[in-house]
Parts: sequence; structure tokens; C-alpha cells
Amino acid sequence: MIIFVFMRRILFLWFLLPGVLYAQLRVSKLVIKPKQVYDLGQSDILVADTIVMMDSSRLILNKLKGENFIRVKSIRVGNYCIIDGRGVNGQSGREGISGVTPGGPCLNGSPGKDGTKGLDGTKAINLSLYFEKISIKGQLIIDVTGGGGGRGGNGGAGGGGSPGTRHCNGGNGANGGKAGPGGNGGNGGAVTITFFKPQVLKDLILSKKIVIRNLGGDAGPSGKGGYHGGAGLGPSKRNGKDGEPGPYNSNGISGEKGSVVIQAN
Repeated sequence: MIIFVFMRRILFLWFLLPGVLYAQLRVSKLVIKPKQVYDLGQSDILVADTIVMMDSSRLILNKLKGENFIRVKSIRVGNYCIIDGRGVNGQSGREGISGVTPGGPCLNGSPGKDGTKGLDGTKAINLSLYFEKISIKGQLIIDVTGGGGGRGGNGGAGGGGSPGTRHCNGGNGANGGKAGPGGNGGNGGAVTITFFKPQVLKDLILSKKIVIRNLGGDAGPSGKGGYHGGAGLGPSKRNGKDGEPGPYNSNGISGEKGSVVIQAN
């Protein structure tokens, strides 16, 4: 959903105020060449007279700060340019340790250990973008998609039963470990764009000149249950029993979609 807010002209002087909470980057003209990636680094505020994003260039926001701000008088955009404030995908969970097949005769295997939970994806960046003039040749993509949840770790395999003898059956195979649950997806970011002609912005978005991606991150899937341990074989079919495969676990939860607000300054 896109929300349009009409308000008096805002100068955003607070962008220019020094403070310990925000690291500012000020440039007269920033030119990002074709296919070049420009990273804001430790800065979470970019103030410029002019920004030129050539074809397939990418501006990476400061992903260590939840809020980023860009204030520019004029921005010129080529084809398929990206402002990247995506969340970080969660890592997969650790795989469970496999069970042991004993060395002595007629012994049962030990069970596999459970896999661990996949890590949650991080929330995308909230971006406030202010400009006075904009020219888009092709397409500007503002990507503040939440990070995807990590896959759960696989359960460890169950250990097998050791062989039997004339005096005892083969050992039983052990159960496989339980799969780890998937991690949750991070929420999409909030995008606030301030321009004195909101209808122009609306037309740019509807015509897909400006594309805002702010979906929540995908849910991480469950890992796989560990394989069962095999039965130990004994003479005269005096075999042990196979173990049970480890169960699957739950998938994570998808992140929530972010918001878009268009303000008239």
C-alpha cells in the first residue's frame, strides 16, 4: 500500500545538523558509473547536490543502521539502477552429529543428534529519500526486501547396530536426529519519499519507472530428518531392527511487507 501525505515544505535541516547518532556523507556530485557498486560504508545519511546513477549501477545503504537518509537536489537515473537496503539472509542451522555404530558385537547404535534452528533473516533498511528534481531514463529499483530465514539443520544419521554372533542378535539401528526448524524471514523496510509533485511520483511508480520492493523475507524451510541406522545382521536371520528416520520440523514464518509513504514538501 502506498500512502500519500501532503504537508508544508520541509527543508530537512536536521539532515545537516551534526550529531553522534548519524554518520553523514556530503558530496557536491556523486557519479556511480555503469555496473559500479557504491557503498555508503559507515554513513547512514547521504547529502548531495547531484547524484548520477548510470546503467546497472547500485547504491548500497548502510545495513548496520536501521534508518538511512538520502537528501539530494537532483537525481539522474539510467536503466536498471538499484538502491539496495535489503535485509541479510539468515544462515542455515548446524547439522546434527551422526550416531555411532559400536565396534563390539551385538550392540545397538547411538541416535543422531538434532539439527539446530536456521537463523532469522534481518529486517530491511528504512529509507527516507528527499529530492527536488528527478530524471529516469530506464528504471530505479528501491529494494528493501527483508532477509530470508535460514534453512534448519539436518538431523544426524542414526548409528547402525553391530553384527550379531551365535550367542546374540545383531544390534538395533538407532533413530535419526530431528531436523532443525527454519528461521523466520525479516520484515520489509519502510520507504518514505518526499517530493513537491506527488502525482509525478505516483505516475513514475505506476509506470514502473520507480519500483519499490519491500516484501518480507521468505520463511526458512525445515531441515531434513536424519537417516535411520541400519540393523546389525546376525546368523540365522537373527538380525536387529532398523531405527526410525528423524522427523522433520516446522518451517519459519515469512516477514511482513514494509510500507511506502509519498510526501509533498
